[in-house]
Amino acid sequence: MAKQVQEAYIVAATRTPIGRSHRGYFRNTRPDDLLATTLKAALAAAPGLDPKAIEDIICGCAIPEAQQGLNVARIGAVLAGLPTSVGGITVNRFCASGLSAVQMAADRIRVGEADVMIAAGVESMSMVPMMGNSPSLSPSIFEREGDVGIAYGMGLTAEKVAQQWKVSREAQDQFALQSHQKALAAQQAGYFADEITPIEVTDRTADLETGESIAKSRTVNLDEGARPDTSLEGLAKLKTVFAARGSVTAGNSSQTSDGAGALILASESAVKRFGLTPLARFVSYASKGVPPHIMGIGPIEAIPAALRYAGLNQQDIDWFELNEAFAAQSLAVMNTLGMDPAKVNPMGGAIALGHPLGATGAIRSATVVHALKRNKLKYGMVTMCVGMGQGAAGIFESV
Repeated sequence: MAKQVQEAYIVAATRTPIGRSHRGYFRNTRPDDLLATTLKAALAAAPGLDPKAIEDIICGCAIPEAQQGLNVARIGAVLAGLPTSVGGITVNRFCASGLSAVQMAADRIRVGEADVMIAAGVESMSMVPMMGNSPSLSPSIFEREGDVGIAYGMGLTAEKVAQQWKVSREAQDQFALQSHQKALAAQQAGYFADEITPIEVTDRTADLETGESIAKSRTVNLDEGARPDTSLEGLAKLKTVFAARGSVTAGNSSQTSDGAGALILASESAVKRFGLTPLARFVSYASKGVPPHIMGIGPIEAIPAALRYAGLNQQDIDWFELNEAFAAQSLAVMNTLGMDPAKVNPMGGAIALGHPLGATGAIRSATVVHALKRNKLKYGMVTMCVGMGQGAAGIFESV
């Protein structure tokens, strides 16, 4: 018989810096190694916790194959040196994979089946391409007009949203500029230090004269994508990528990225037993489906549902981490729901900071719990659209 329902608390939350894919920090770093490093850092942030008390690791990954396949959650646990009693399961809800991992871990605790869980997310877009190495859609998808949107590229869905919600190119570029400006200001102020675990990376080059391999190591501790040279003039010069007469460009879209994040969740009894300090309480979660061809509007459905489950109003949320898959969909969501721009992504979003797909939910969860604590705020939300027509939202309460 299951135990009485109990609360789930986040007692550690950390992440790697986010690197640009293909040419950035982690282009040569395996995602399972990134995950293992993050798991070890999360454990170090919860001194006193006995690793043997961890019931399971749930890790989100949007393209769980190749270097991040074969159940990367379990591989990460082994590489991190966790006890063999700690299992691992990899889950996929595309861009909401990391947030779904947090929700699933919290639910195990809340129904009394676990006292300590780890939720994580990892993605290497350098090593594993966006759609995987051999994507294959069912031909049946193309037989009905309403289903074909599942096959649309994400950029095309953003164009559909921009058209239907009348989001101009100028508004998208302005939003993108603000994302970079806020991210740079937050970096300069040191606001990301609490959530980021510095990572040592090694770059190797060849000396063609001697034939020797030269290794240079460095420590990275900031997200790589924010650009101080971003300007409206520069953004306006970029060509559209997905539609000839469209408005979506590389500059007003999220950056493809590499990174990982991990959170440790514990019951109240575990908090007391191991002398842990809670950062936040997990409050509620919702996921909703929307038409695939306008997948970017997913948060319009998920946000009200998460608020309803929590018994809260939108005005109660002090900090929104709204994943900036595209400026077009972010603005459509914000305008439709009447969100206060001052509360949305105060430290920038994925357009500047990057979007390592299945890791983003865990990464932004780390951001919000530390931001609530630092700014003495009460409620925060992580929300995002999801490929093929979904939205997800999770609410956290500072304690």
